[in-house]
Amino acid sequence: MSSEFDALPSPCYLLEAARLRENLQLIDRVQQASGCNIILALKGFAMWSAFPMVREYLSGCSASSYNEARLAKTHFGGDVHLYAPAYSEAEFPELLPLAERISFNSLSQWQRLGDQAIAAGKSCGLRVNPAIDEVAIDLYNPCHSQSRLGISVEQAAQDLPAGIEGLHVHALCESHADATSRLIQAMEEKFARWLPNLKWCNLGGGHLMTRQGYDVDGLIETLKGFRQRHPHLDIMLEPGSAIAWDSGPLVATVLDLIERGGIAIALLDVSATAHMPDVLEMPYRAEVRHGGKPGSRPYTYRLTGPTCLAGDIIGDYAFDHPLQIGERLIFEDMIHYTMVKTTQFNGVPHPAIAIRHEQGEIEVIRQFSYDDYERRLS
Repeated sequence: MSSEFDALPSPCYLLEAARLRENLQLIDRVQQASGCNIILALKGFAMWSAFPMVREYLSGCSASSYNEARLAKTHFGGDVHLYAPAYSEAEFPELLPLAERISFNSLSQWQRLGDQAIAAGKSCGLRVNPAIDEVAIDLYNPCHSQSRLGISVEQAAQDLPAGIEGLHVHALCESHADATSRLIQAMEEKFARWLPNLKWCNLGGGHLMTRQGYDVDGLIETLKGFRQRHPHLDIMLEPGSAIAWDSGPLVATVLDLIERGGIAIALLDVSATAHMPDVLEMPYRAEVRHGGKPGSRPYTYRLTGPTCLAGDIIGDYAFDHPLQIGERLIFEDMIHYTMVKTTQFNGVPHPAIAIRHEQGEIEVIRQFSYDDYERRLS
């Protein structure tokens, strides 16, 4: 194992700045060639120590809460685009200074709060549900018939509400370019009567353009076609995963090795439920450096977390050598949708956060302590 990982605190998220820049350069190529604006979705990646680099390529952020909007305004600047499934009437006035564009999830929220937004000089939009089936996993599918997210196609049969300037749609999840094409087709078919009277259209996230094999040129042509058909629209995308895709690992340490029921078990200092929750929620199989599928190599272990949750299980992995207590394991692609979703369930320590700068040196940006745990409670 490389000594650079041995020198890190454990557990630790390690952002590879060079990989982040590669992603941003590709994303910038898409926005330059297509004429669309691309902004950062904070729900996927909110590591604000990396914002200076992101700001070189992207003009703003999308936020879905007061905390996200304030983080964007404080550490990123630029335009903040705000959407939430429901706004608190008590909190809404505090949101207004933080955002340039505000999207409403329902006509009732628009009717109650829209006047405040317009009086504050905000450009207002509605989130719509195009009722397309592009996401197989219900947990991440915002477009099923009973979804609480966005107004329905049937509601869009009425006239565009006065004061609405944009539409916001989110229908994809780690999707390919052909899904974006189908999304745009659905928008043009189902919201045709509204599009001519709008100023902007936000195509949301889920456009995983930085994944290997993604048809980037196809996406560019699709977006260019949409702009050509609707030259009056400011068209934007707000990817989350694509920004930080494959931009760094989560470093872990083996704490103990036991055997139960004929299975070798490695207990680690990282938790599926607390530090990589999508492993359980989606679920998906995290990639471990130098690890393979069970039985593909001589030594197979069940990798598990340190919490008391019985199901805190990362998965079964095979290695070329027997694991040792104190050995470092590297979980790949752990920068997006991890730090923004972590918990301190059971009091487990939050992983440290580090950056490998483009020149090669590693800097530990933050380590967490008991004080962080205590401050979350009362």
